[in-house]
Amino acid sequence: MSGRDDGRSRARRNALLRILLWPKRRRLAAATALALVENLCGLVSPLLIAAAIDRGVPSASDGRWMPLLGFTSAALAAGLTTATVKYCFLRYSGSIAQDLLFELRHRAFAHVMGQPLAFHESYPSGRVVARLSSDVESVEEMLEMGLDGLFSALFSMVGILTVMLWLDQPMAAVVVALFVPLYALTRWFRHRSRQAYRRTRTAVEGVVQHTVEAYNGIRAVQAFRREETNAQRLREIDTSYAAARADAGRVSAAFSGGVKLIGNLSLVGLLTLGVYRIDQGRLELGTLTAFLLYVHRLYDPIDELASFANAFSAASAGLEKIGALFVRHPTVAEPENPVALPPAGGGRAGTGAVRFEGVHFRYGEQSRPVLSGVDLTLEPGRTVALVGTTGAGKSTIAKLLARLYDPTTGRVTLDGVELRDLSDAELHSSVSMITQESFLFSGSVAQNIALGRPDASRAEIRSAAEAVGADGFISALPDGYDTDVHKRGTGLSAGQRQLIAMARVMLTSPRVVILDEATSSMDTPSERAVHEALTRVLAGRTAVIIAHRLSTVAIADRVLVIEDGAVVEDGPPEELREAGGRFADMHQGWLAATSA
Repeated sequence: MSGRDDGRSRARRNALLRILLWPKRRRLAAATALALVENLCGLVSPLLIAAAIDRGVPSASDGRWMPLLGFTSAALAAGLTTATVKYCFLRYSGSIAQDLLFELRHRAFAHVMGQPLAFHESYPSGRVVARLSSDVESVEEMLEMGLDGLFSALFSMVGILTVMLWLDQPMAAVVVALFVPLYALTRWFRHRSRQAYRRTRTAVEGVVQHTVEAYNGIRAVQAFRREETNAQRLREIDTSYAAARADAGRVSAAFSGGVKLIGNLSLVGLLTLGVYRIDQGRLELGTLTAFLLYVHRLYDPIDELASFANAFSAASAGLEKIGALFVRHPTVAEPENPVALPPAGGGRAGTGAVRFEGVHFRYGEQSRPVLSGVDLTLEPGRTVALVGTTGAGKSTIAKLLARLYDPTTGRVTLDGVELRDLSDAELHSSVSMITQESFLFSGSVAQNIALGRPDASRAEIRSAAEAVGADGFISALPDGYDTDVHKRGTGLSAGQRQLIAMARVMLTSPRVVILDEATSSMDTPSERAVHEALTRVLAGRTAVIIAHRLSTVAIADRVLVIEDGAVVEDGPPEELREAGGRFADMHQGWLAATSA
């Protein structure tokens, strides 16, 4: 990673941390205060032990036990207070950590869900899953140990060094001198661990992405006997992940071992110097004991800091990856000052007028134009079929009308209001799309019908299903409307899934309905049932149908023949058949295919 990219990654990480931590600054300050009290109580114990040795024991030898009992009682009280405050700190800091994780996970998920279709088509789903799972888990591991380890370690180190300098400066100088190699070791560790954990996060992203793609495409994998090939590919990716993890482990082990070595050298140096100073009469035995206890306590927090630094390196790499999600700006942004659609009135009569005005579109700056100067007026309450060869621009027109994309130039309006000026909520309630394979989520049939209106009553849900003729098969399911459809609705036929999708549309009652060849994968009986439902759903609504079948075109009032991103024929289907143009040729082809 270049220096510029490294700086950008750190900036994204720091910006995300500020967003997460700033609202919780008061709670973090309270946790910091608890950690400070805990460490102050912990600092008192060695001093009380030193006083007990140097003053209490000699007094007890003379028959005066009260000083020794006083020092030991105070040490016991300090220990109990430390334990109590630590318990309160862990409970409180733990709740802060869980709140941070909750907000991070939901911020990232909500941001991804709010991205336009262009984002999801260019950003692999496996990578998103890795961001929301393994990268968030790395942050969770840091937070589980971080607040306690970080606050306690920092306060312990500062407090212990301060007390050491107060007790005996020559002895404290030995400890401070050994901080020079410790600082150099820490700098080396930060640099190497950051590199190692970046490789780890990238490698685990590859594992998750390959797993998700293989699982989503399991039918193709099994149909083409790709099981072993996919397994071999996973082994190759996982080998890179294992190597990256091993490298991170070696760096962490070297740092922890180096800290232990420096700590042991400190003990040897202090013990040697302490014995010499006691022999010279410049130091008391209790003070040496206190120093040895403090050094032991000093390197415990340093070891905790080592563990925290290791976890922070992993979490930092994860936060950089998560932060990259937030860098992408939406290509379809919600307006700052939304404009409301004119009231429907009269049962929505006269609503649903759509206009394409000089619309040009391309999917990327370097890609070829898909639409070139499209001008269209779709009358309210009429059904329009879009026909043409693959890649002609039919689906693009539908996506622009649903505002999955915005035109490169030109504009699309609904009832006189440009789609860019509509709030997401009003747009989604006014324009509904039914695709070739209507996606059903795990959950009940009723929940899937109410997808666009979660607040709908059971009576409204049932009424929508009855309107499209779906009530019969739904009522026959094991639990009726409460039947779990499972993943993608695999327990239902294609026709049944489409009827549920149409019940969704009936429930939301949009002004415009877009159908992306909703019957292309059905048998004849299912197609007939869906077409009957369509006549009810489309009644009184503007409808745009991407058609590849003669039966679908037959229900249209108007046909648009799209070729190379432009409308080349436009009119009622009967007129276009008689005109002998491109649509007439398509019609003859359909007739030949159905009669064969």
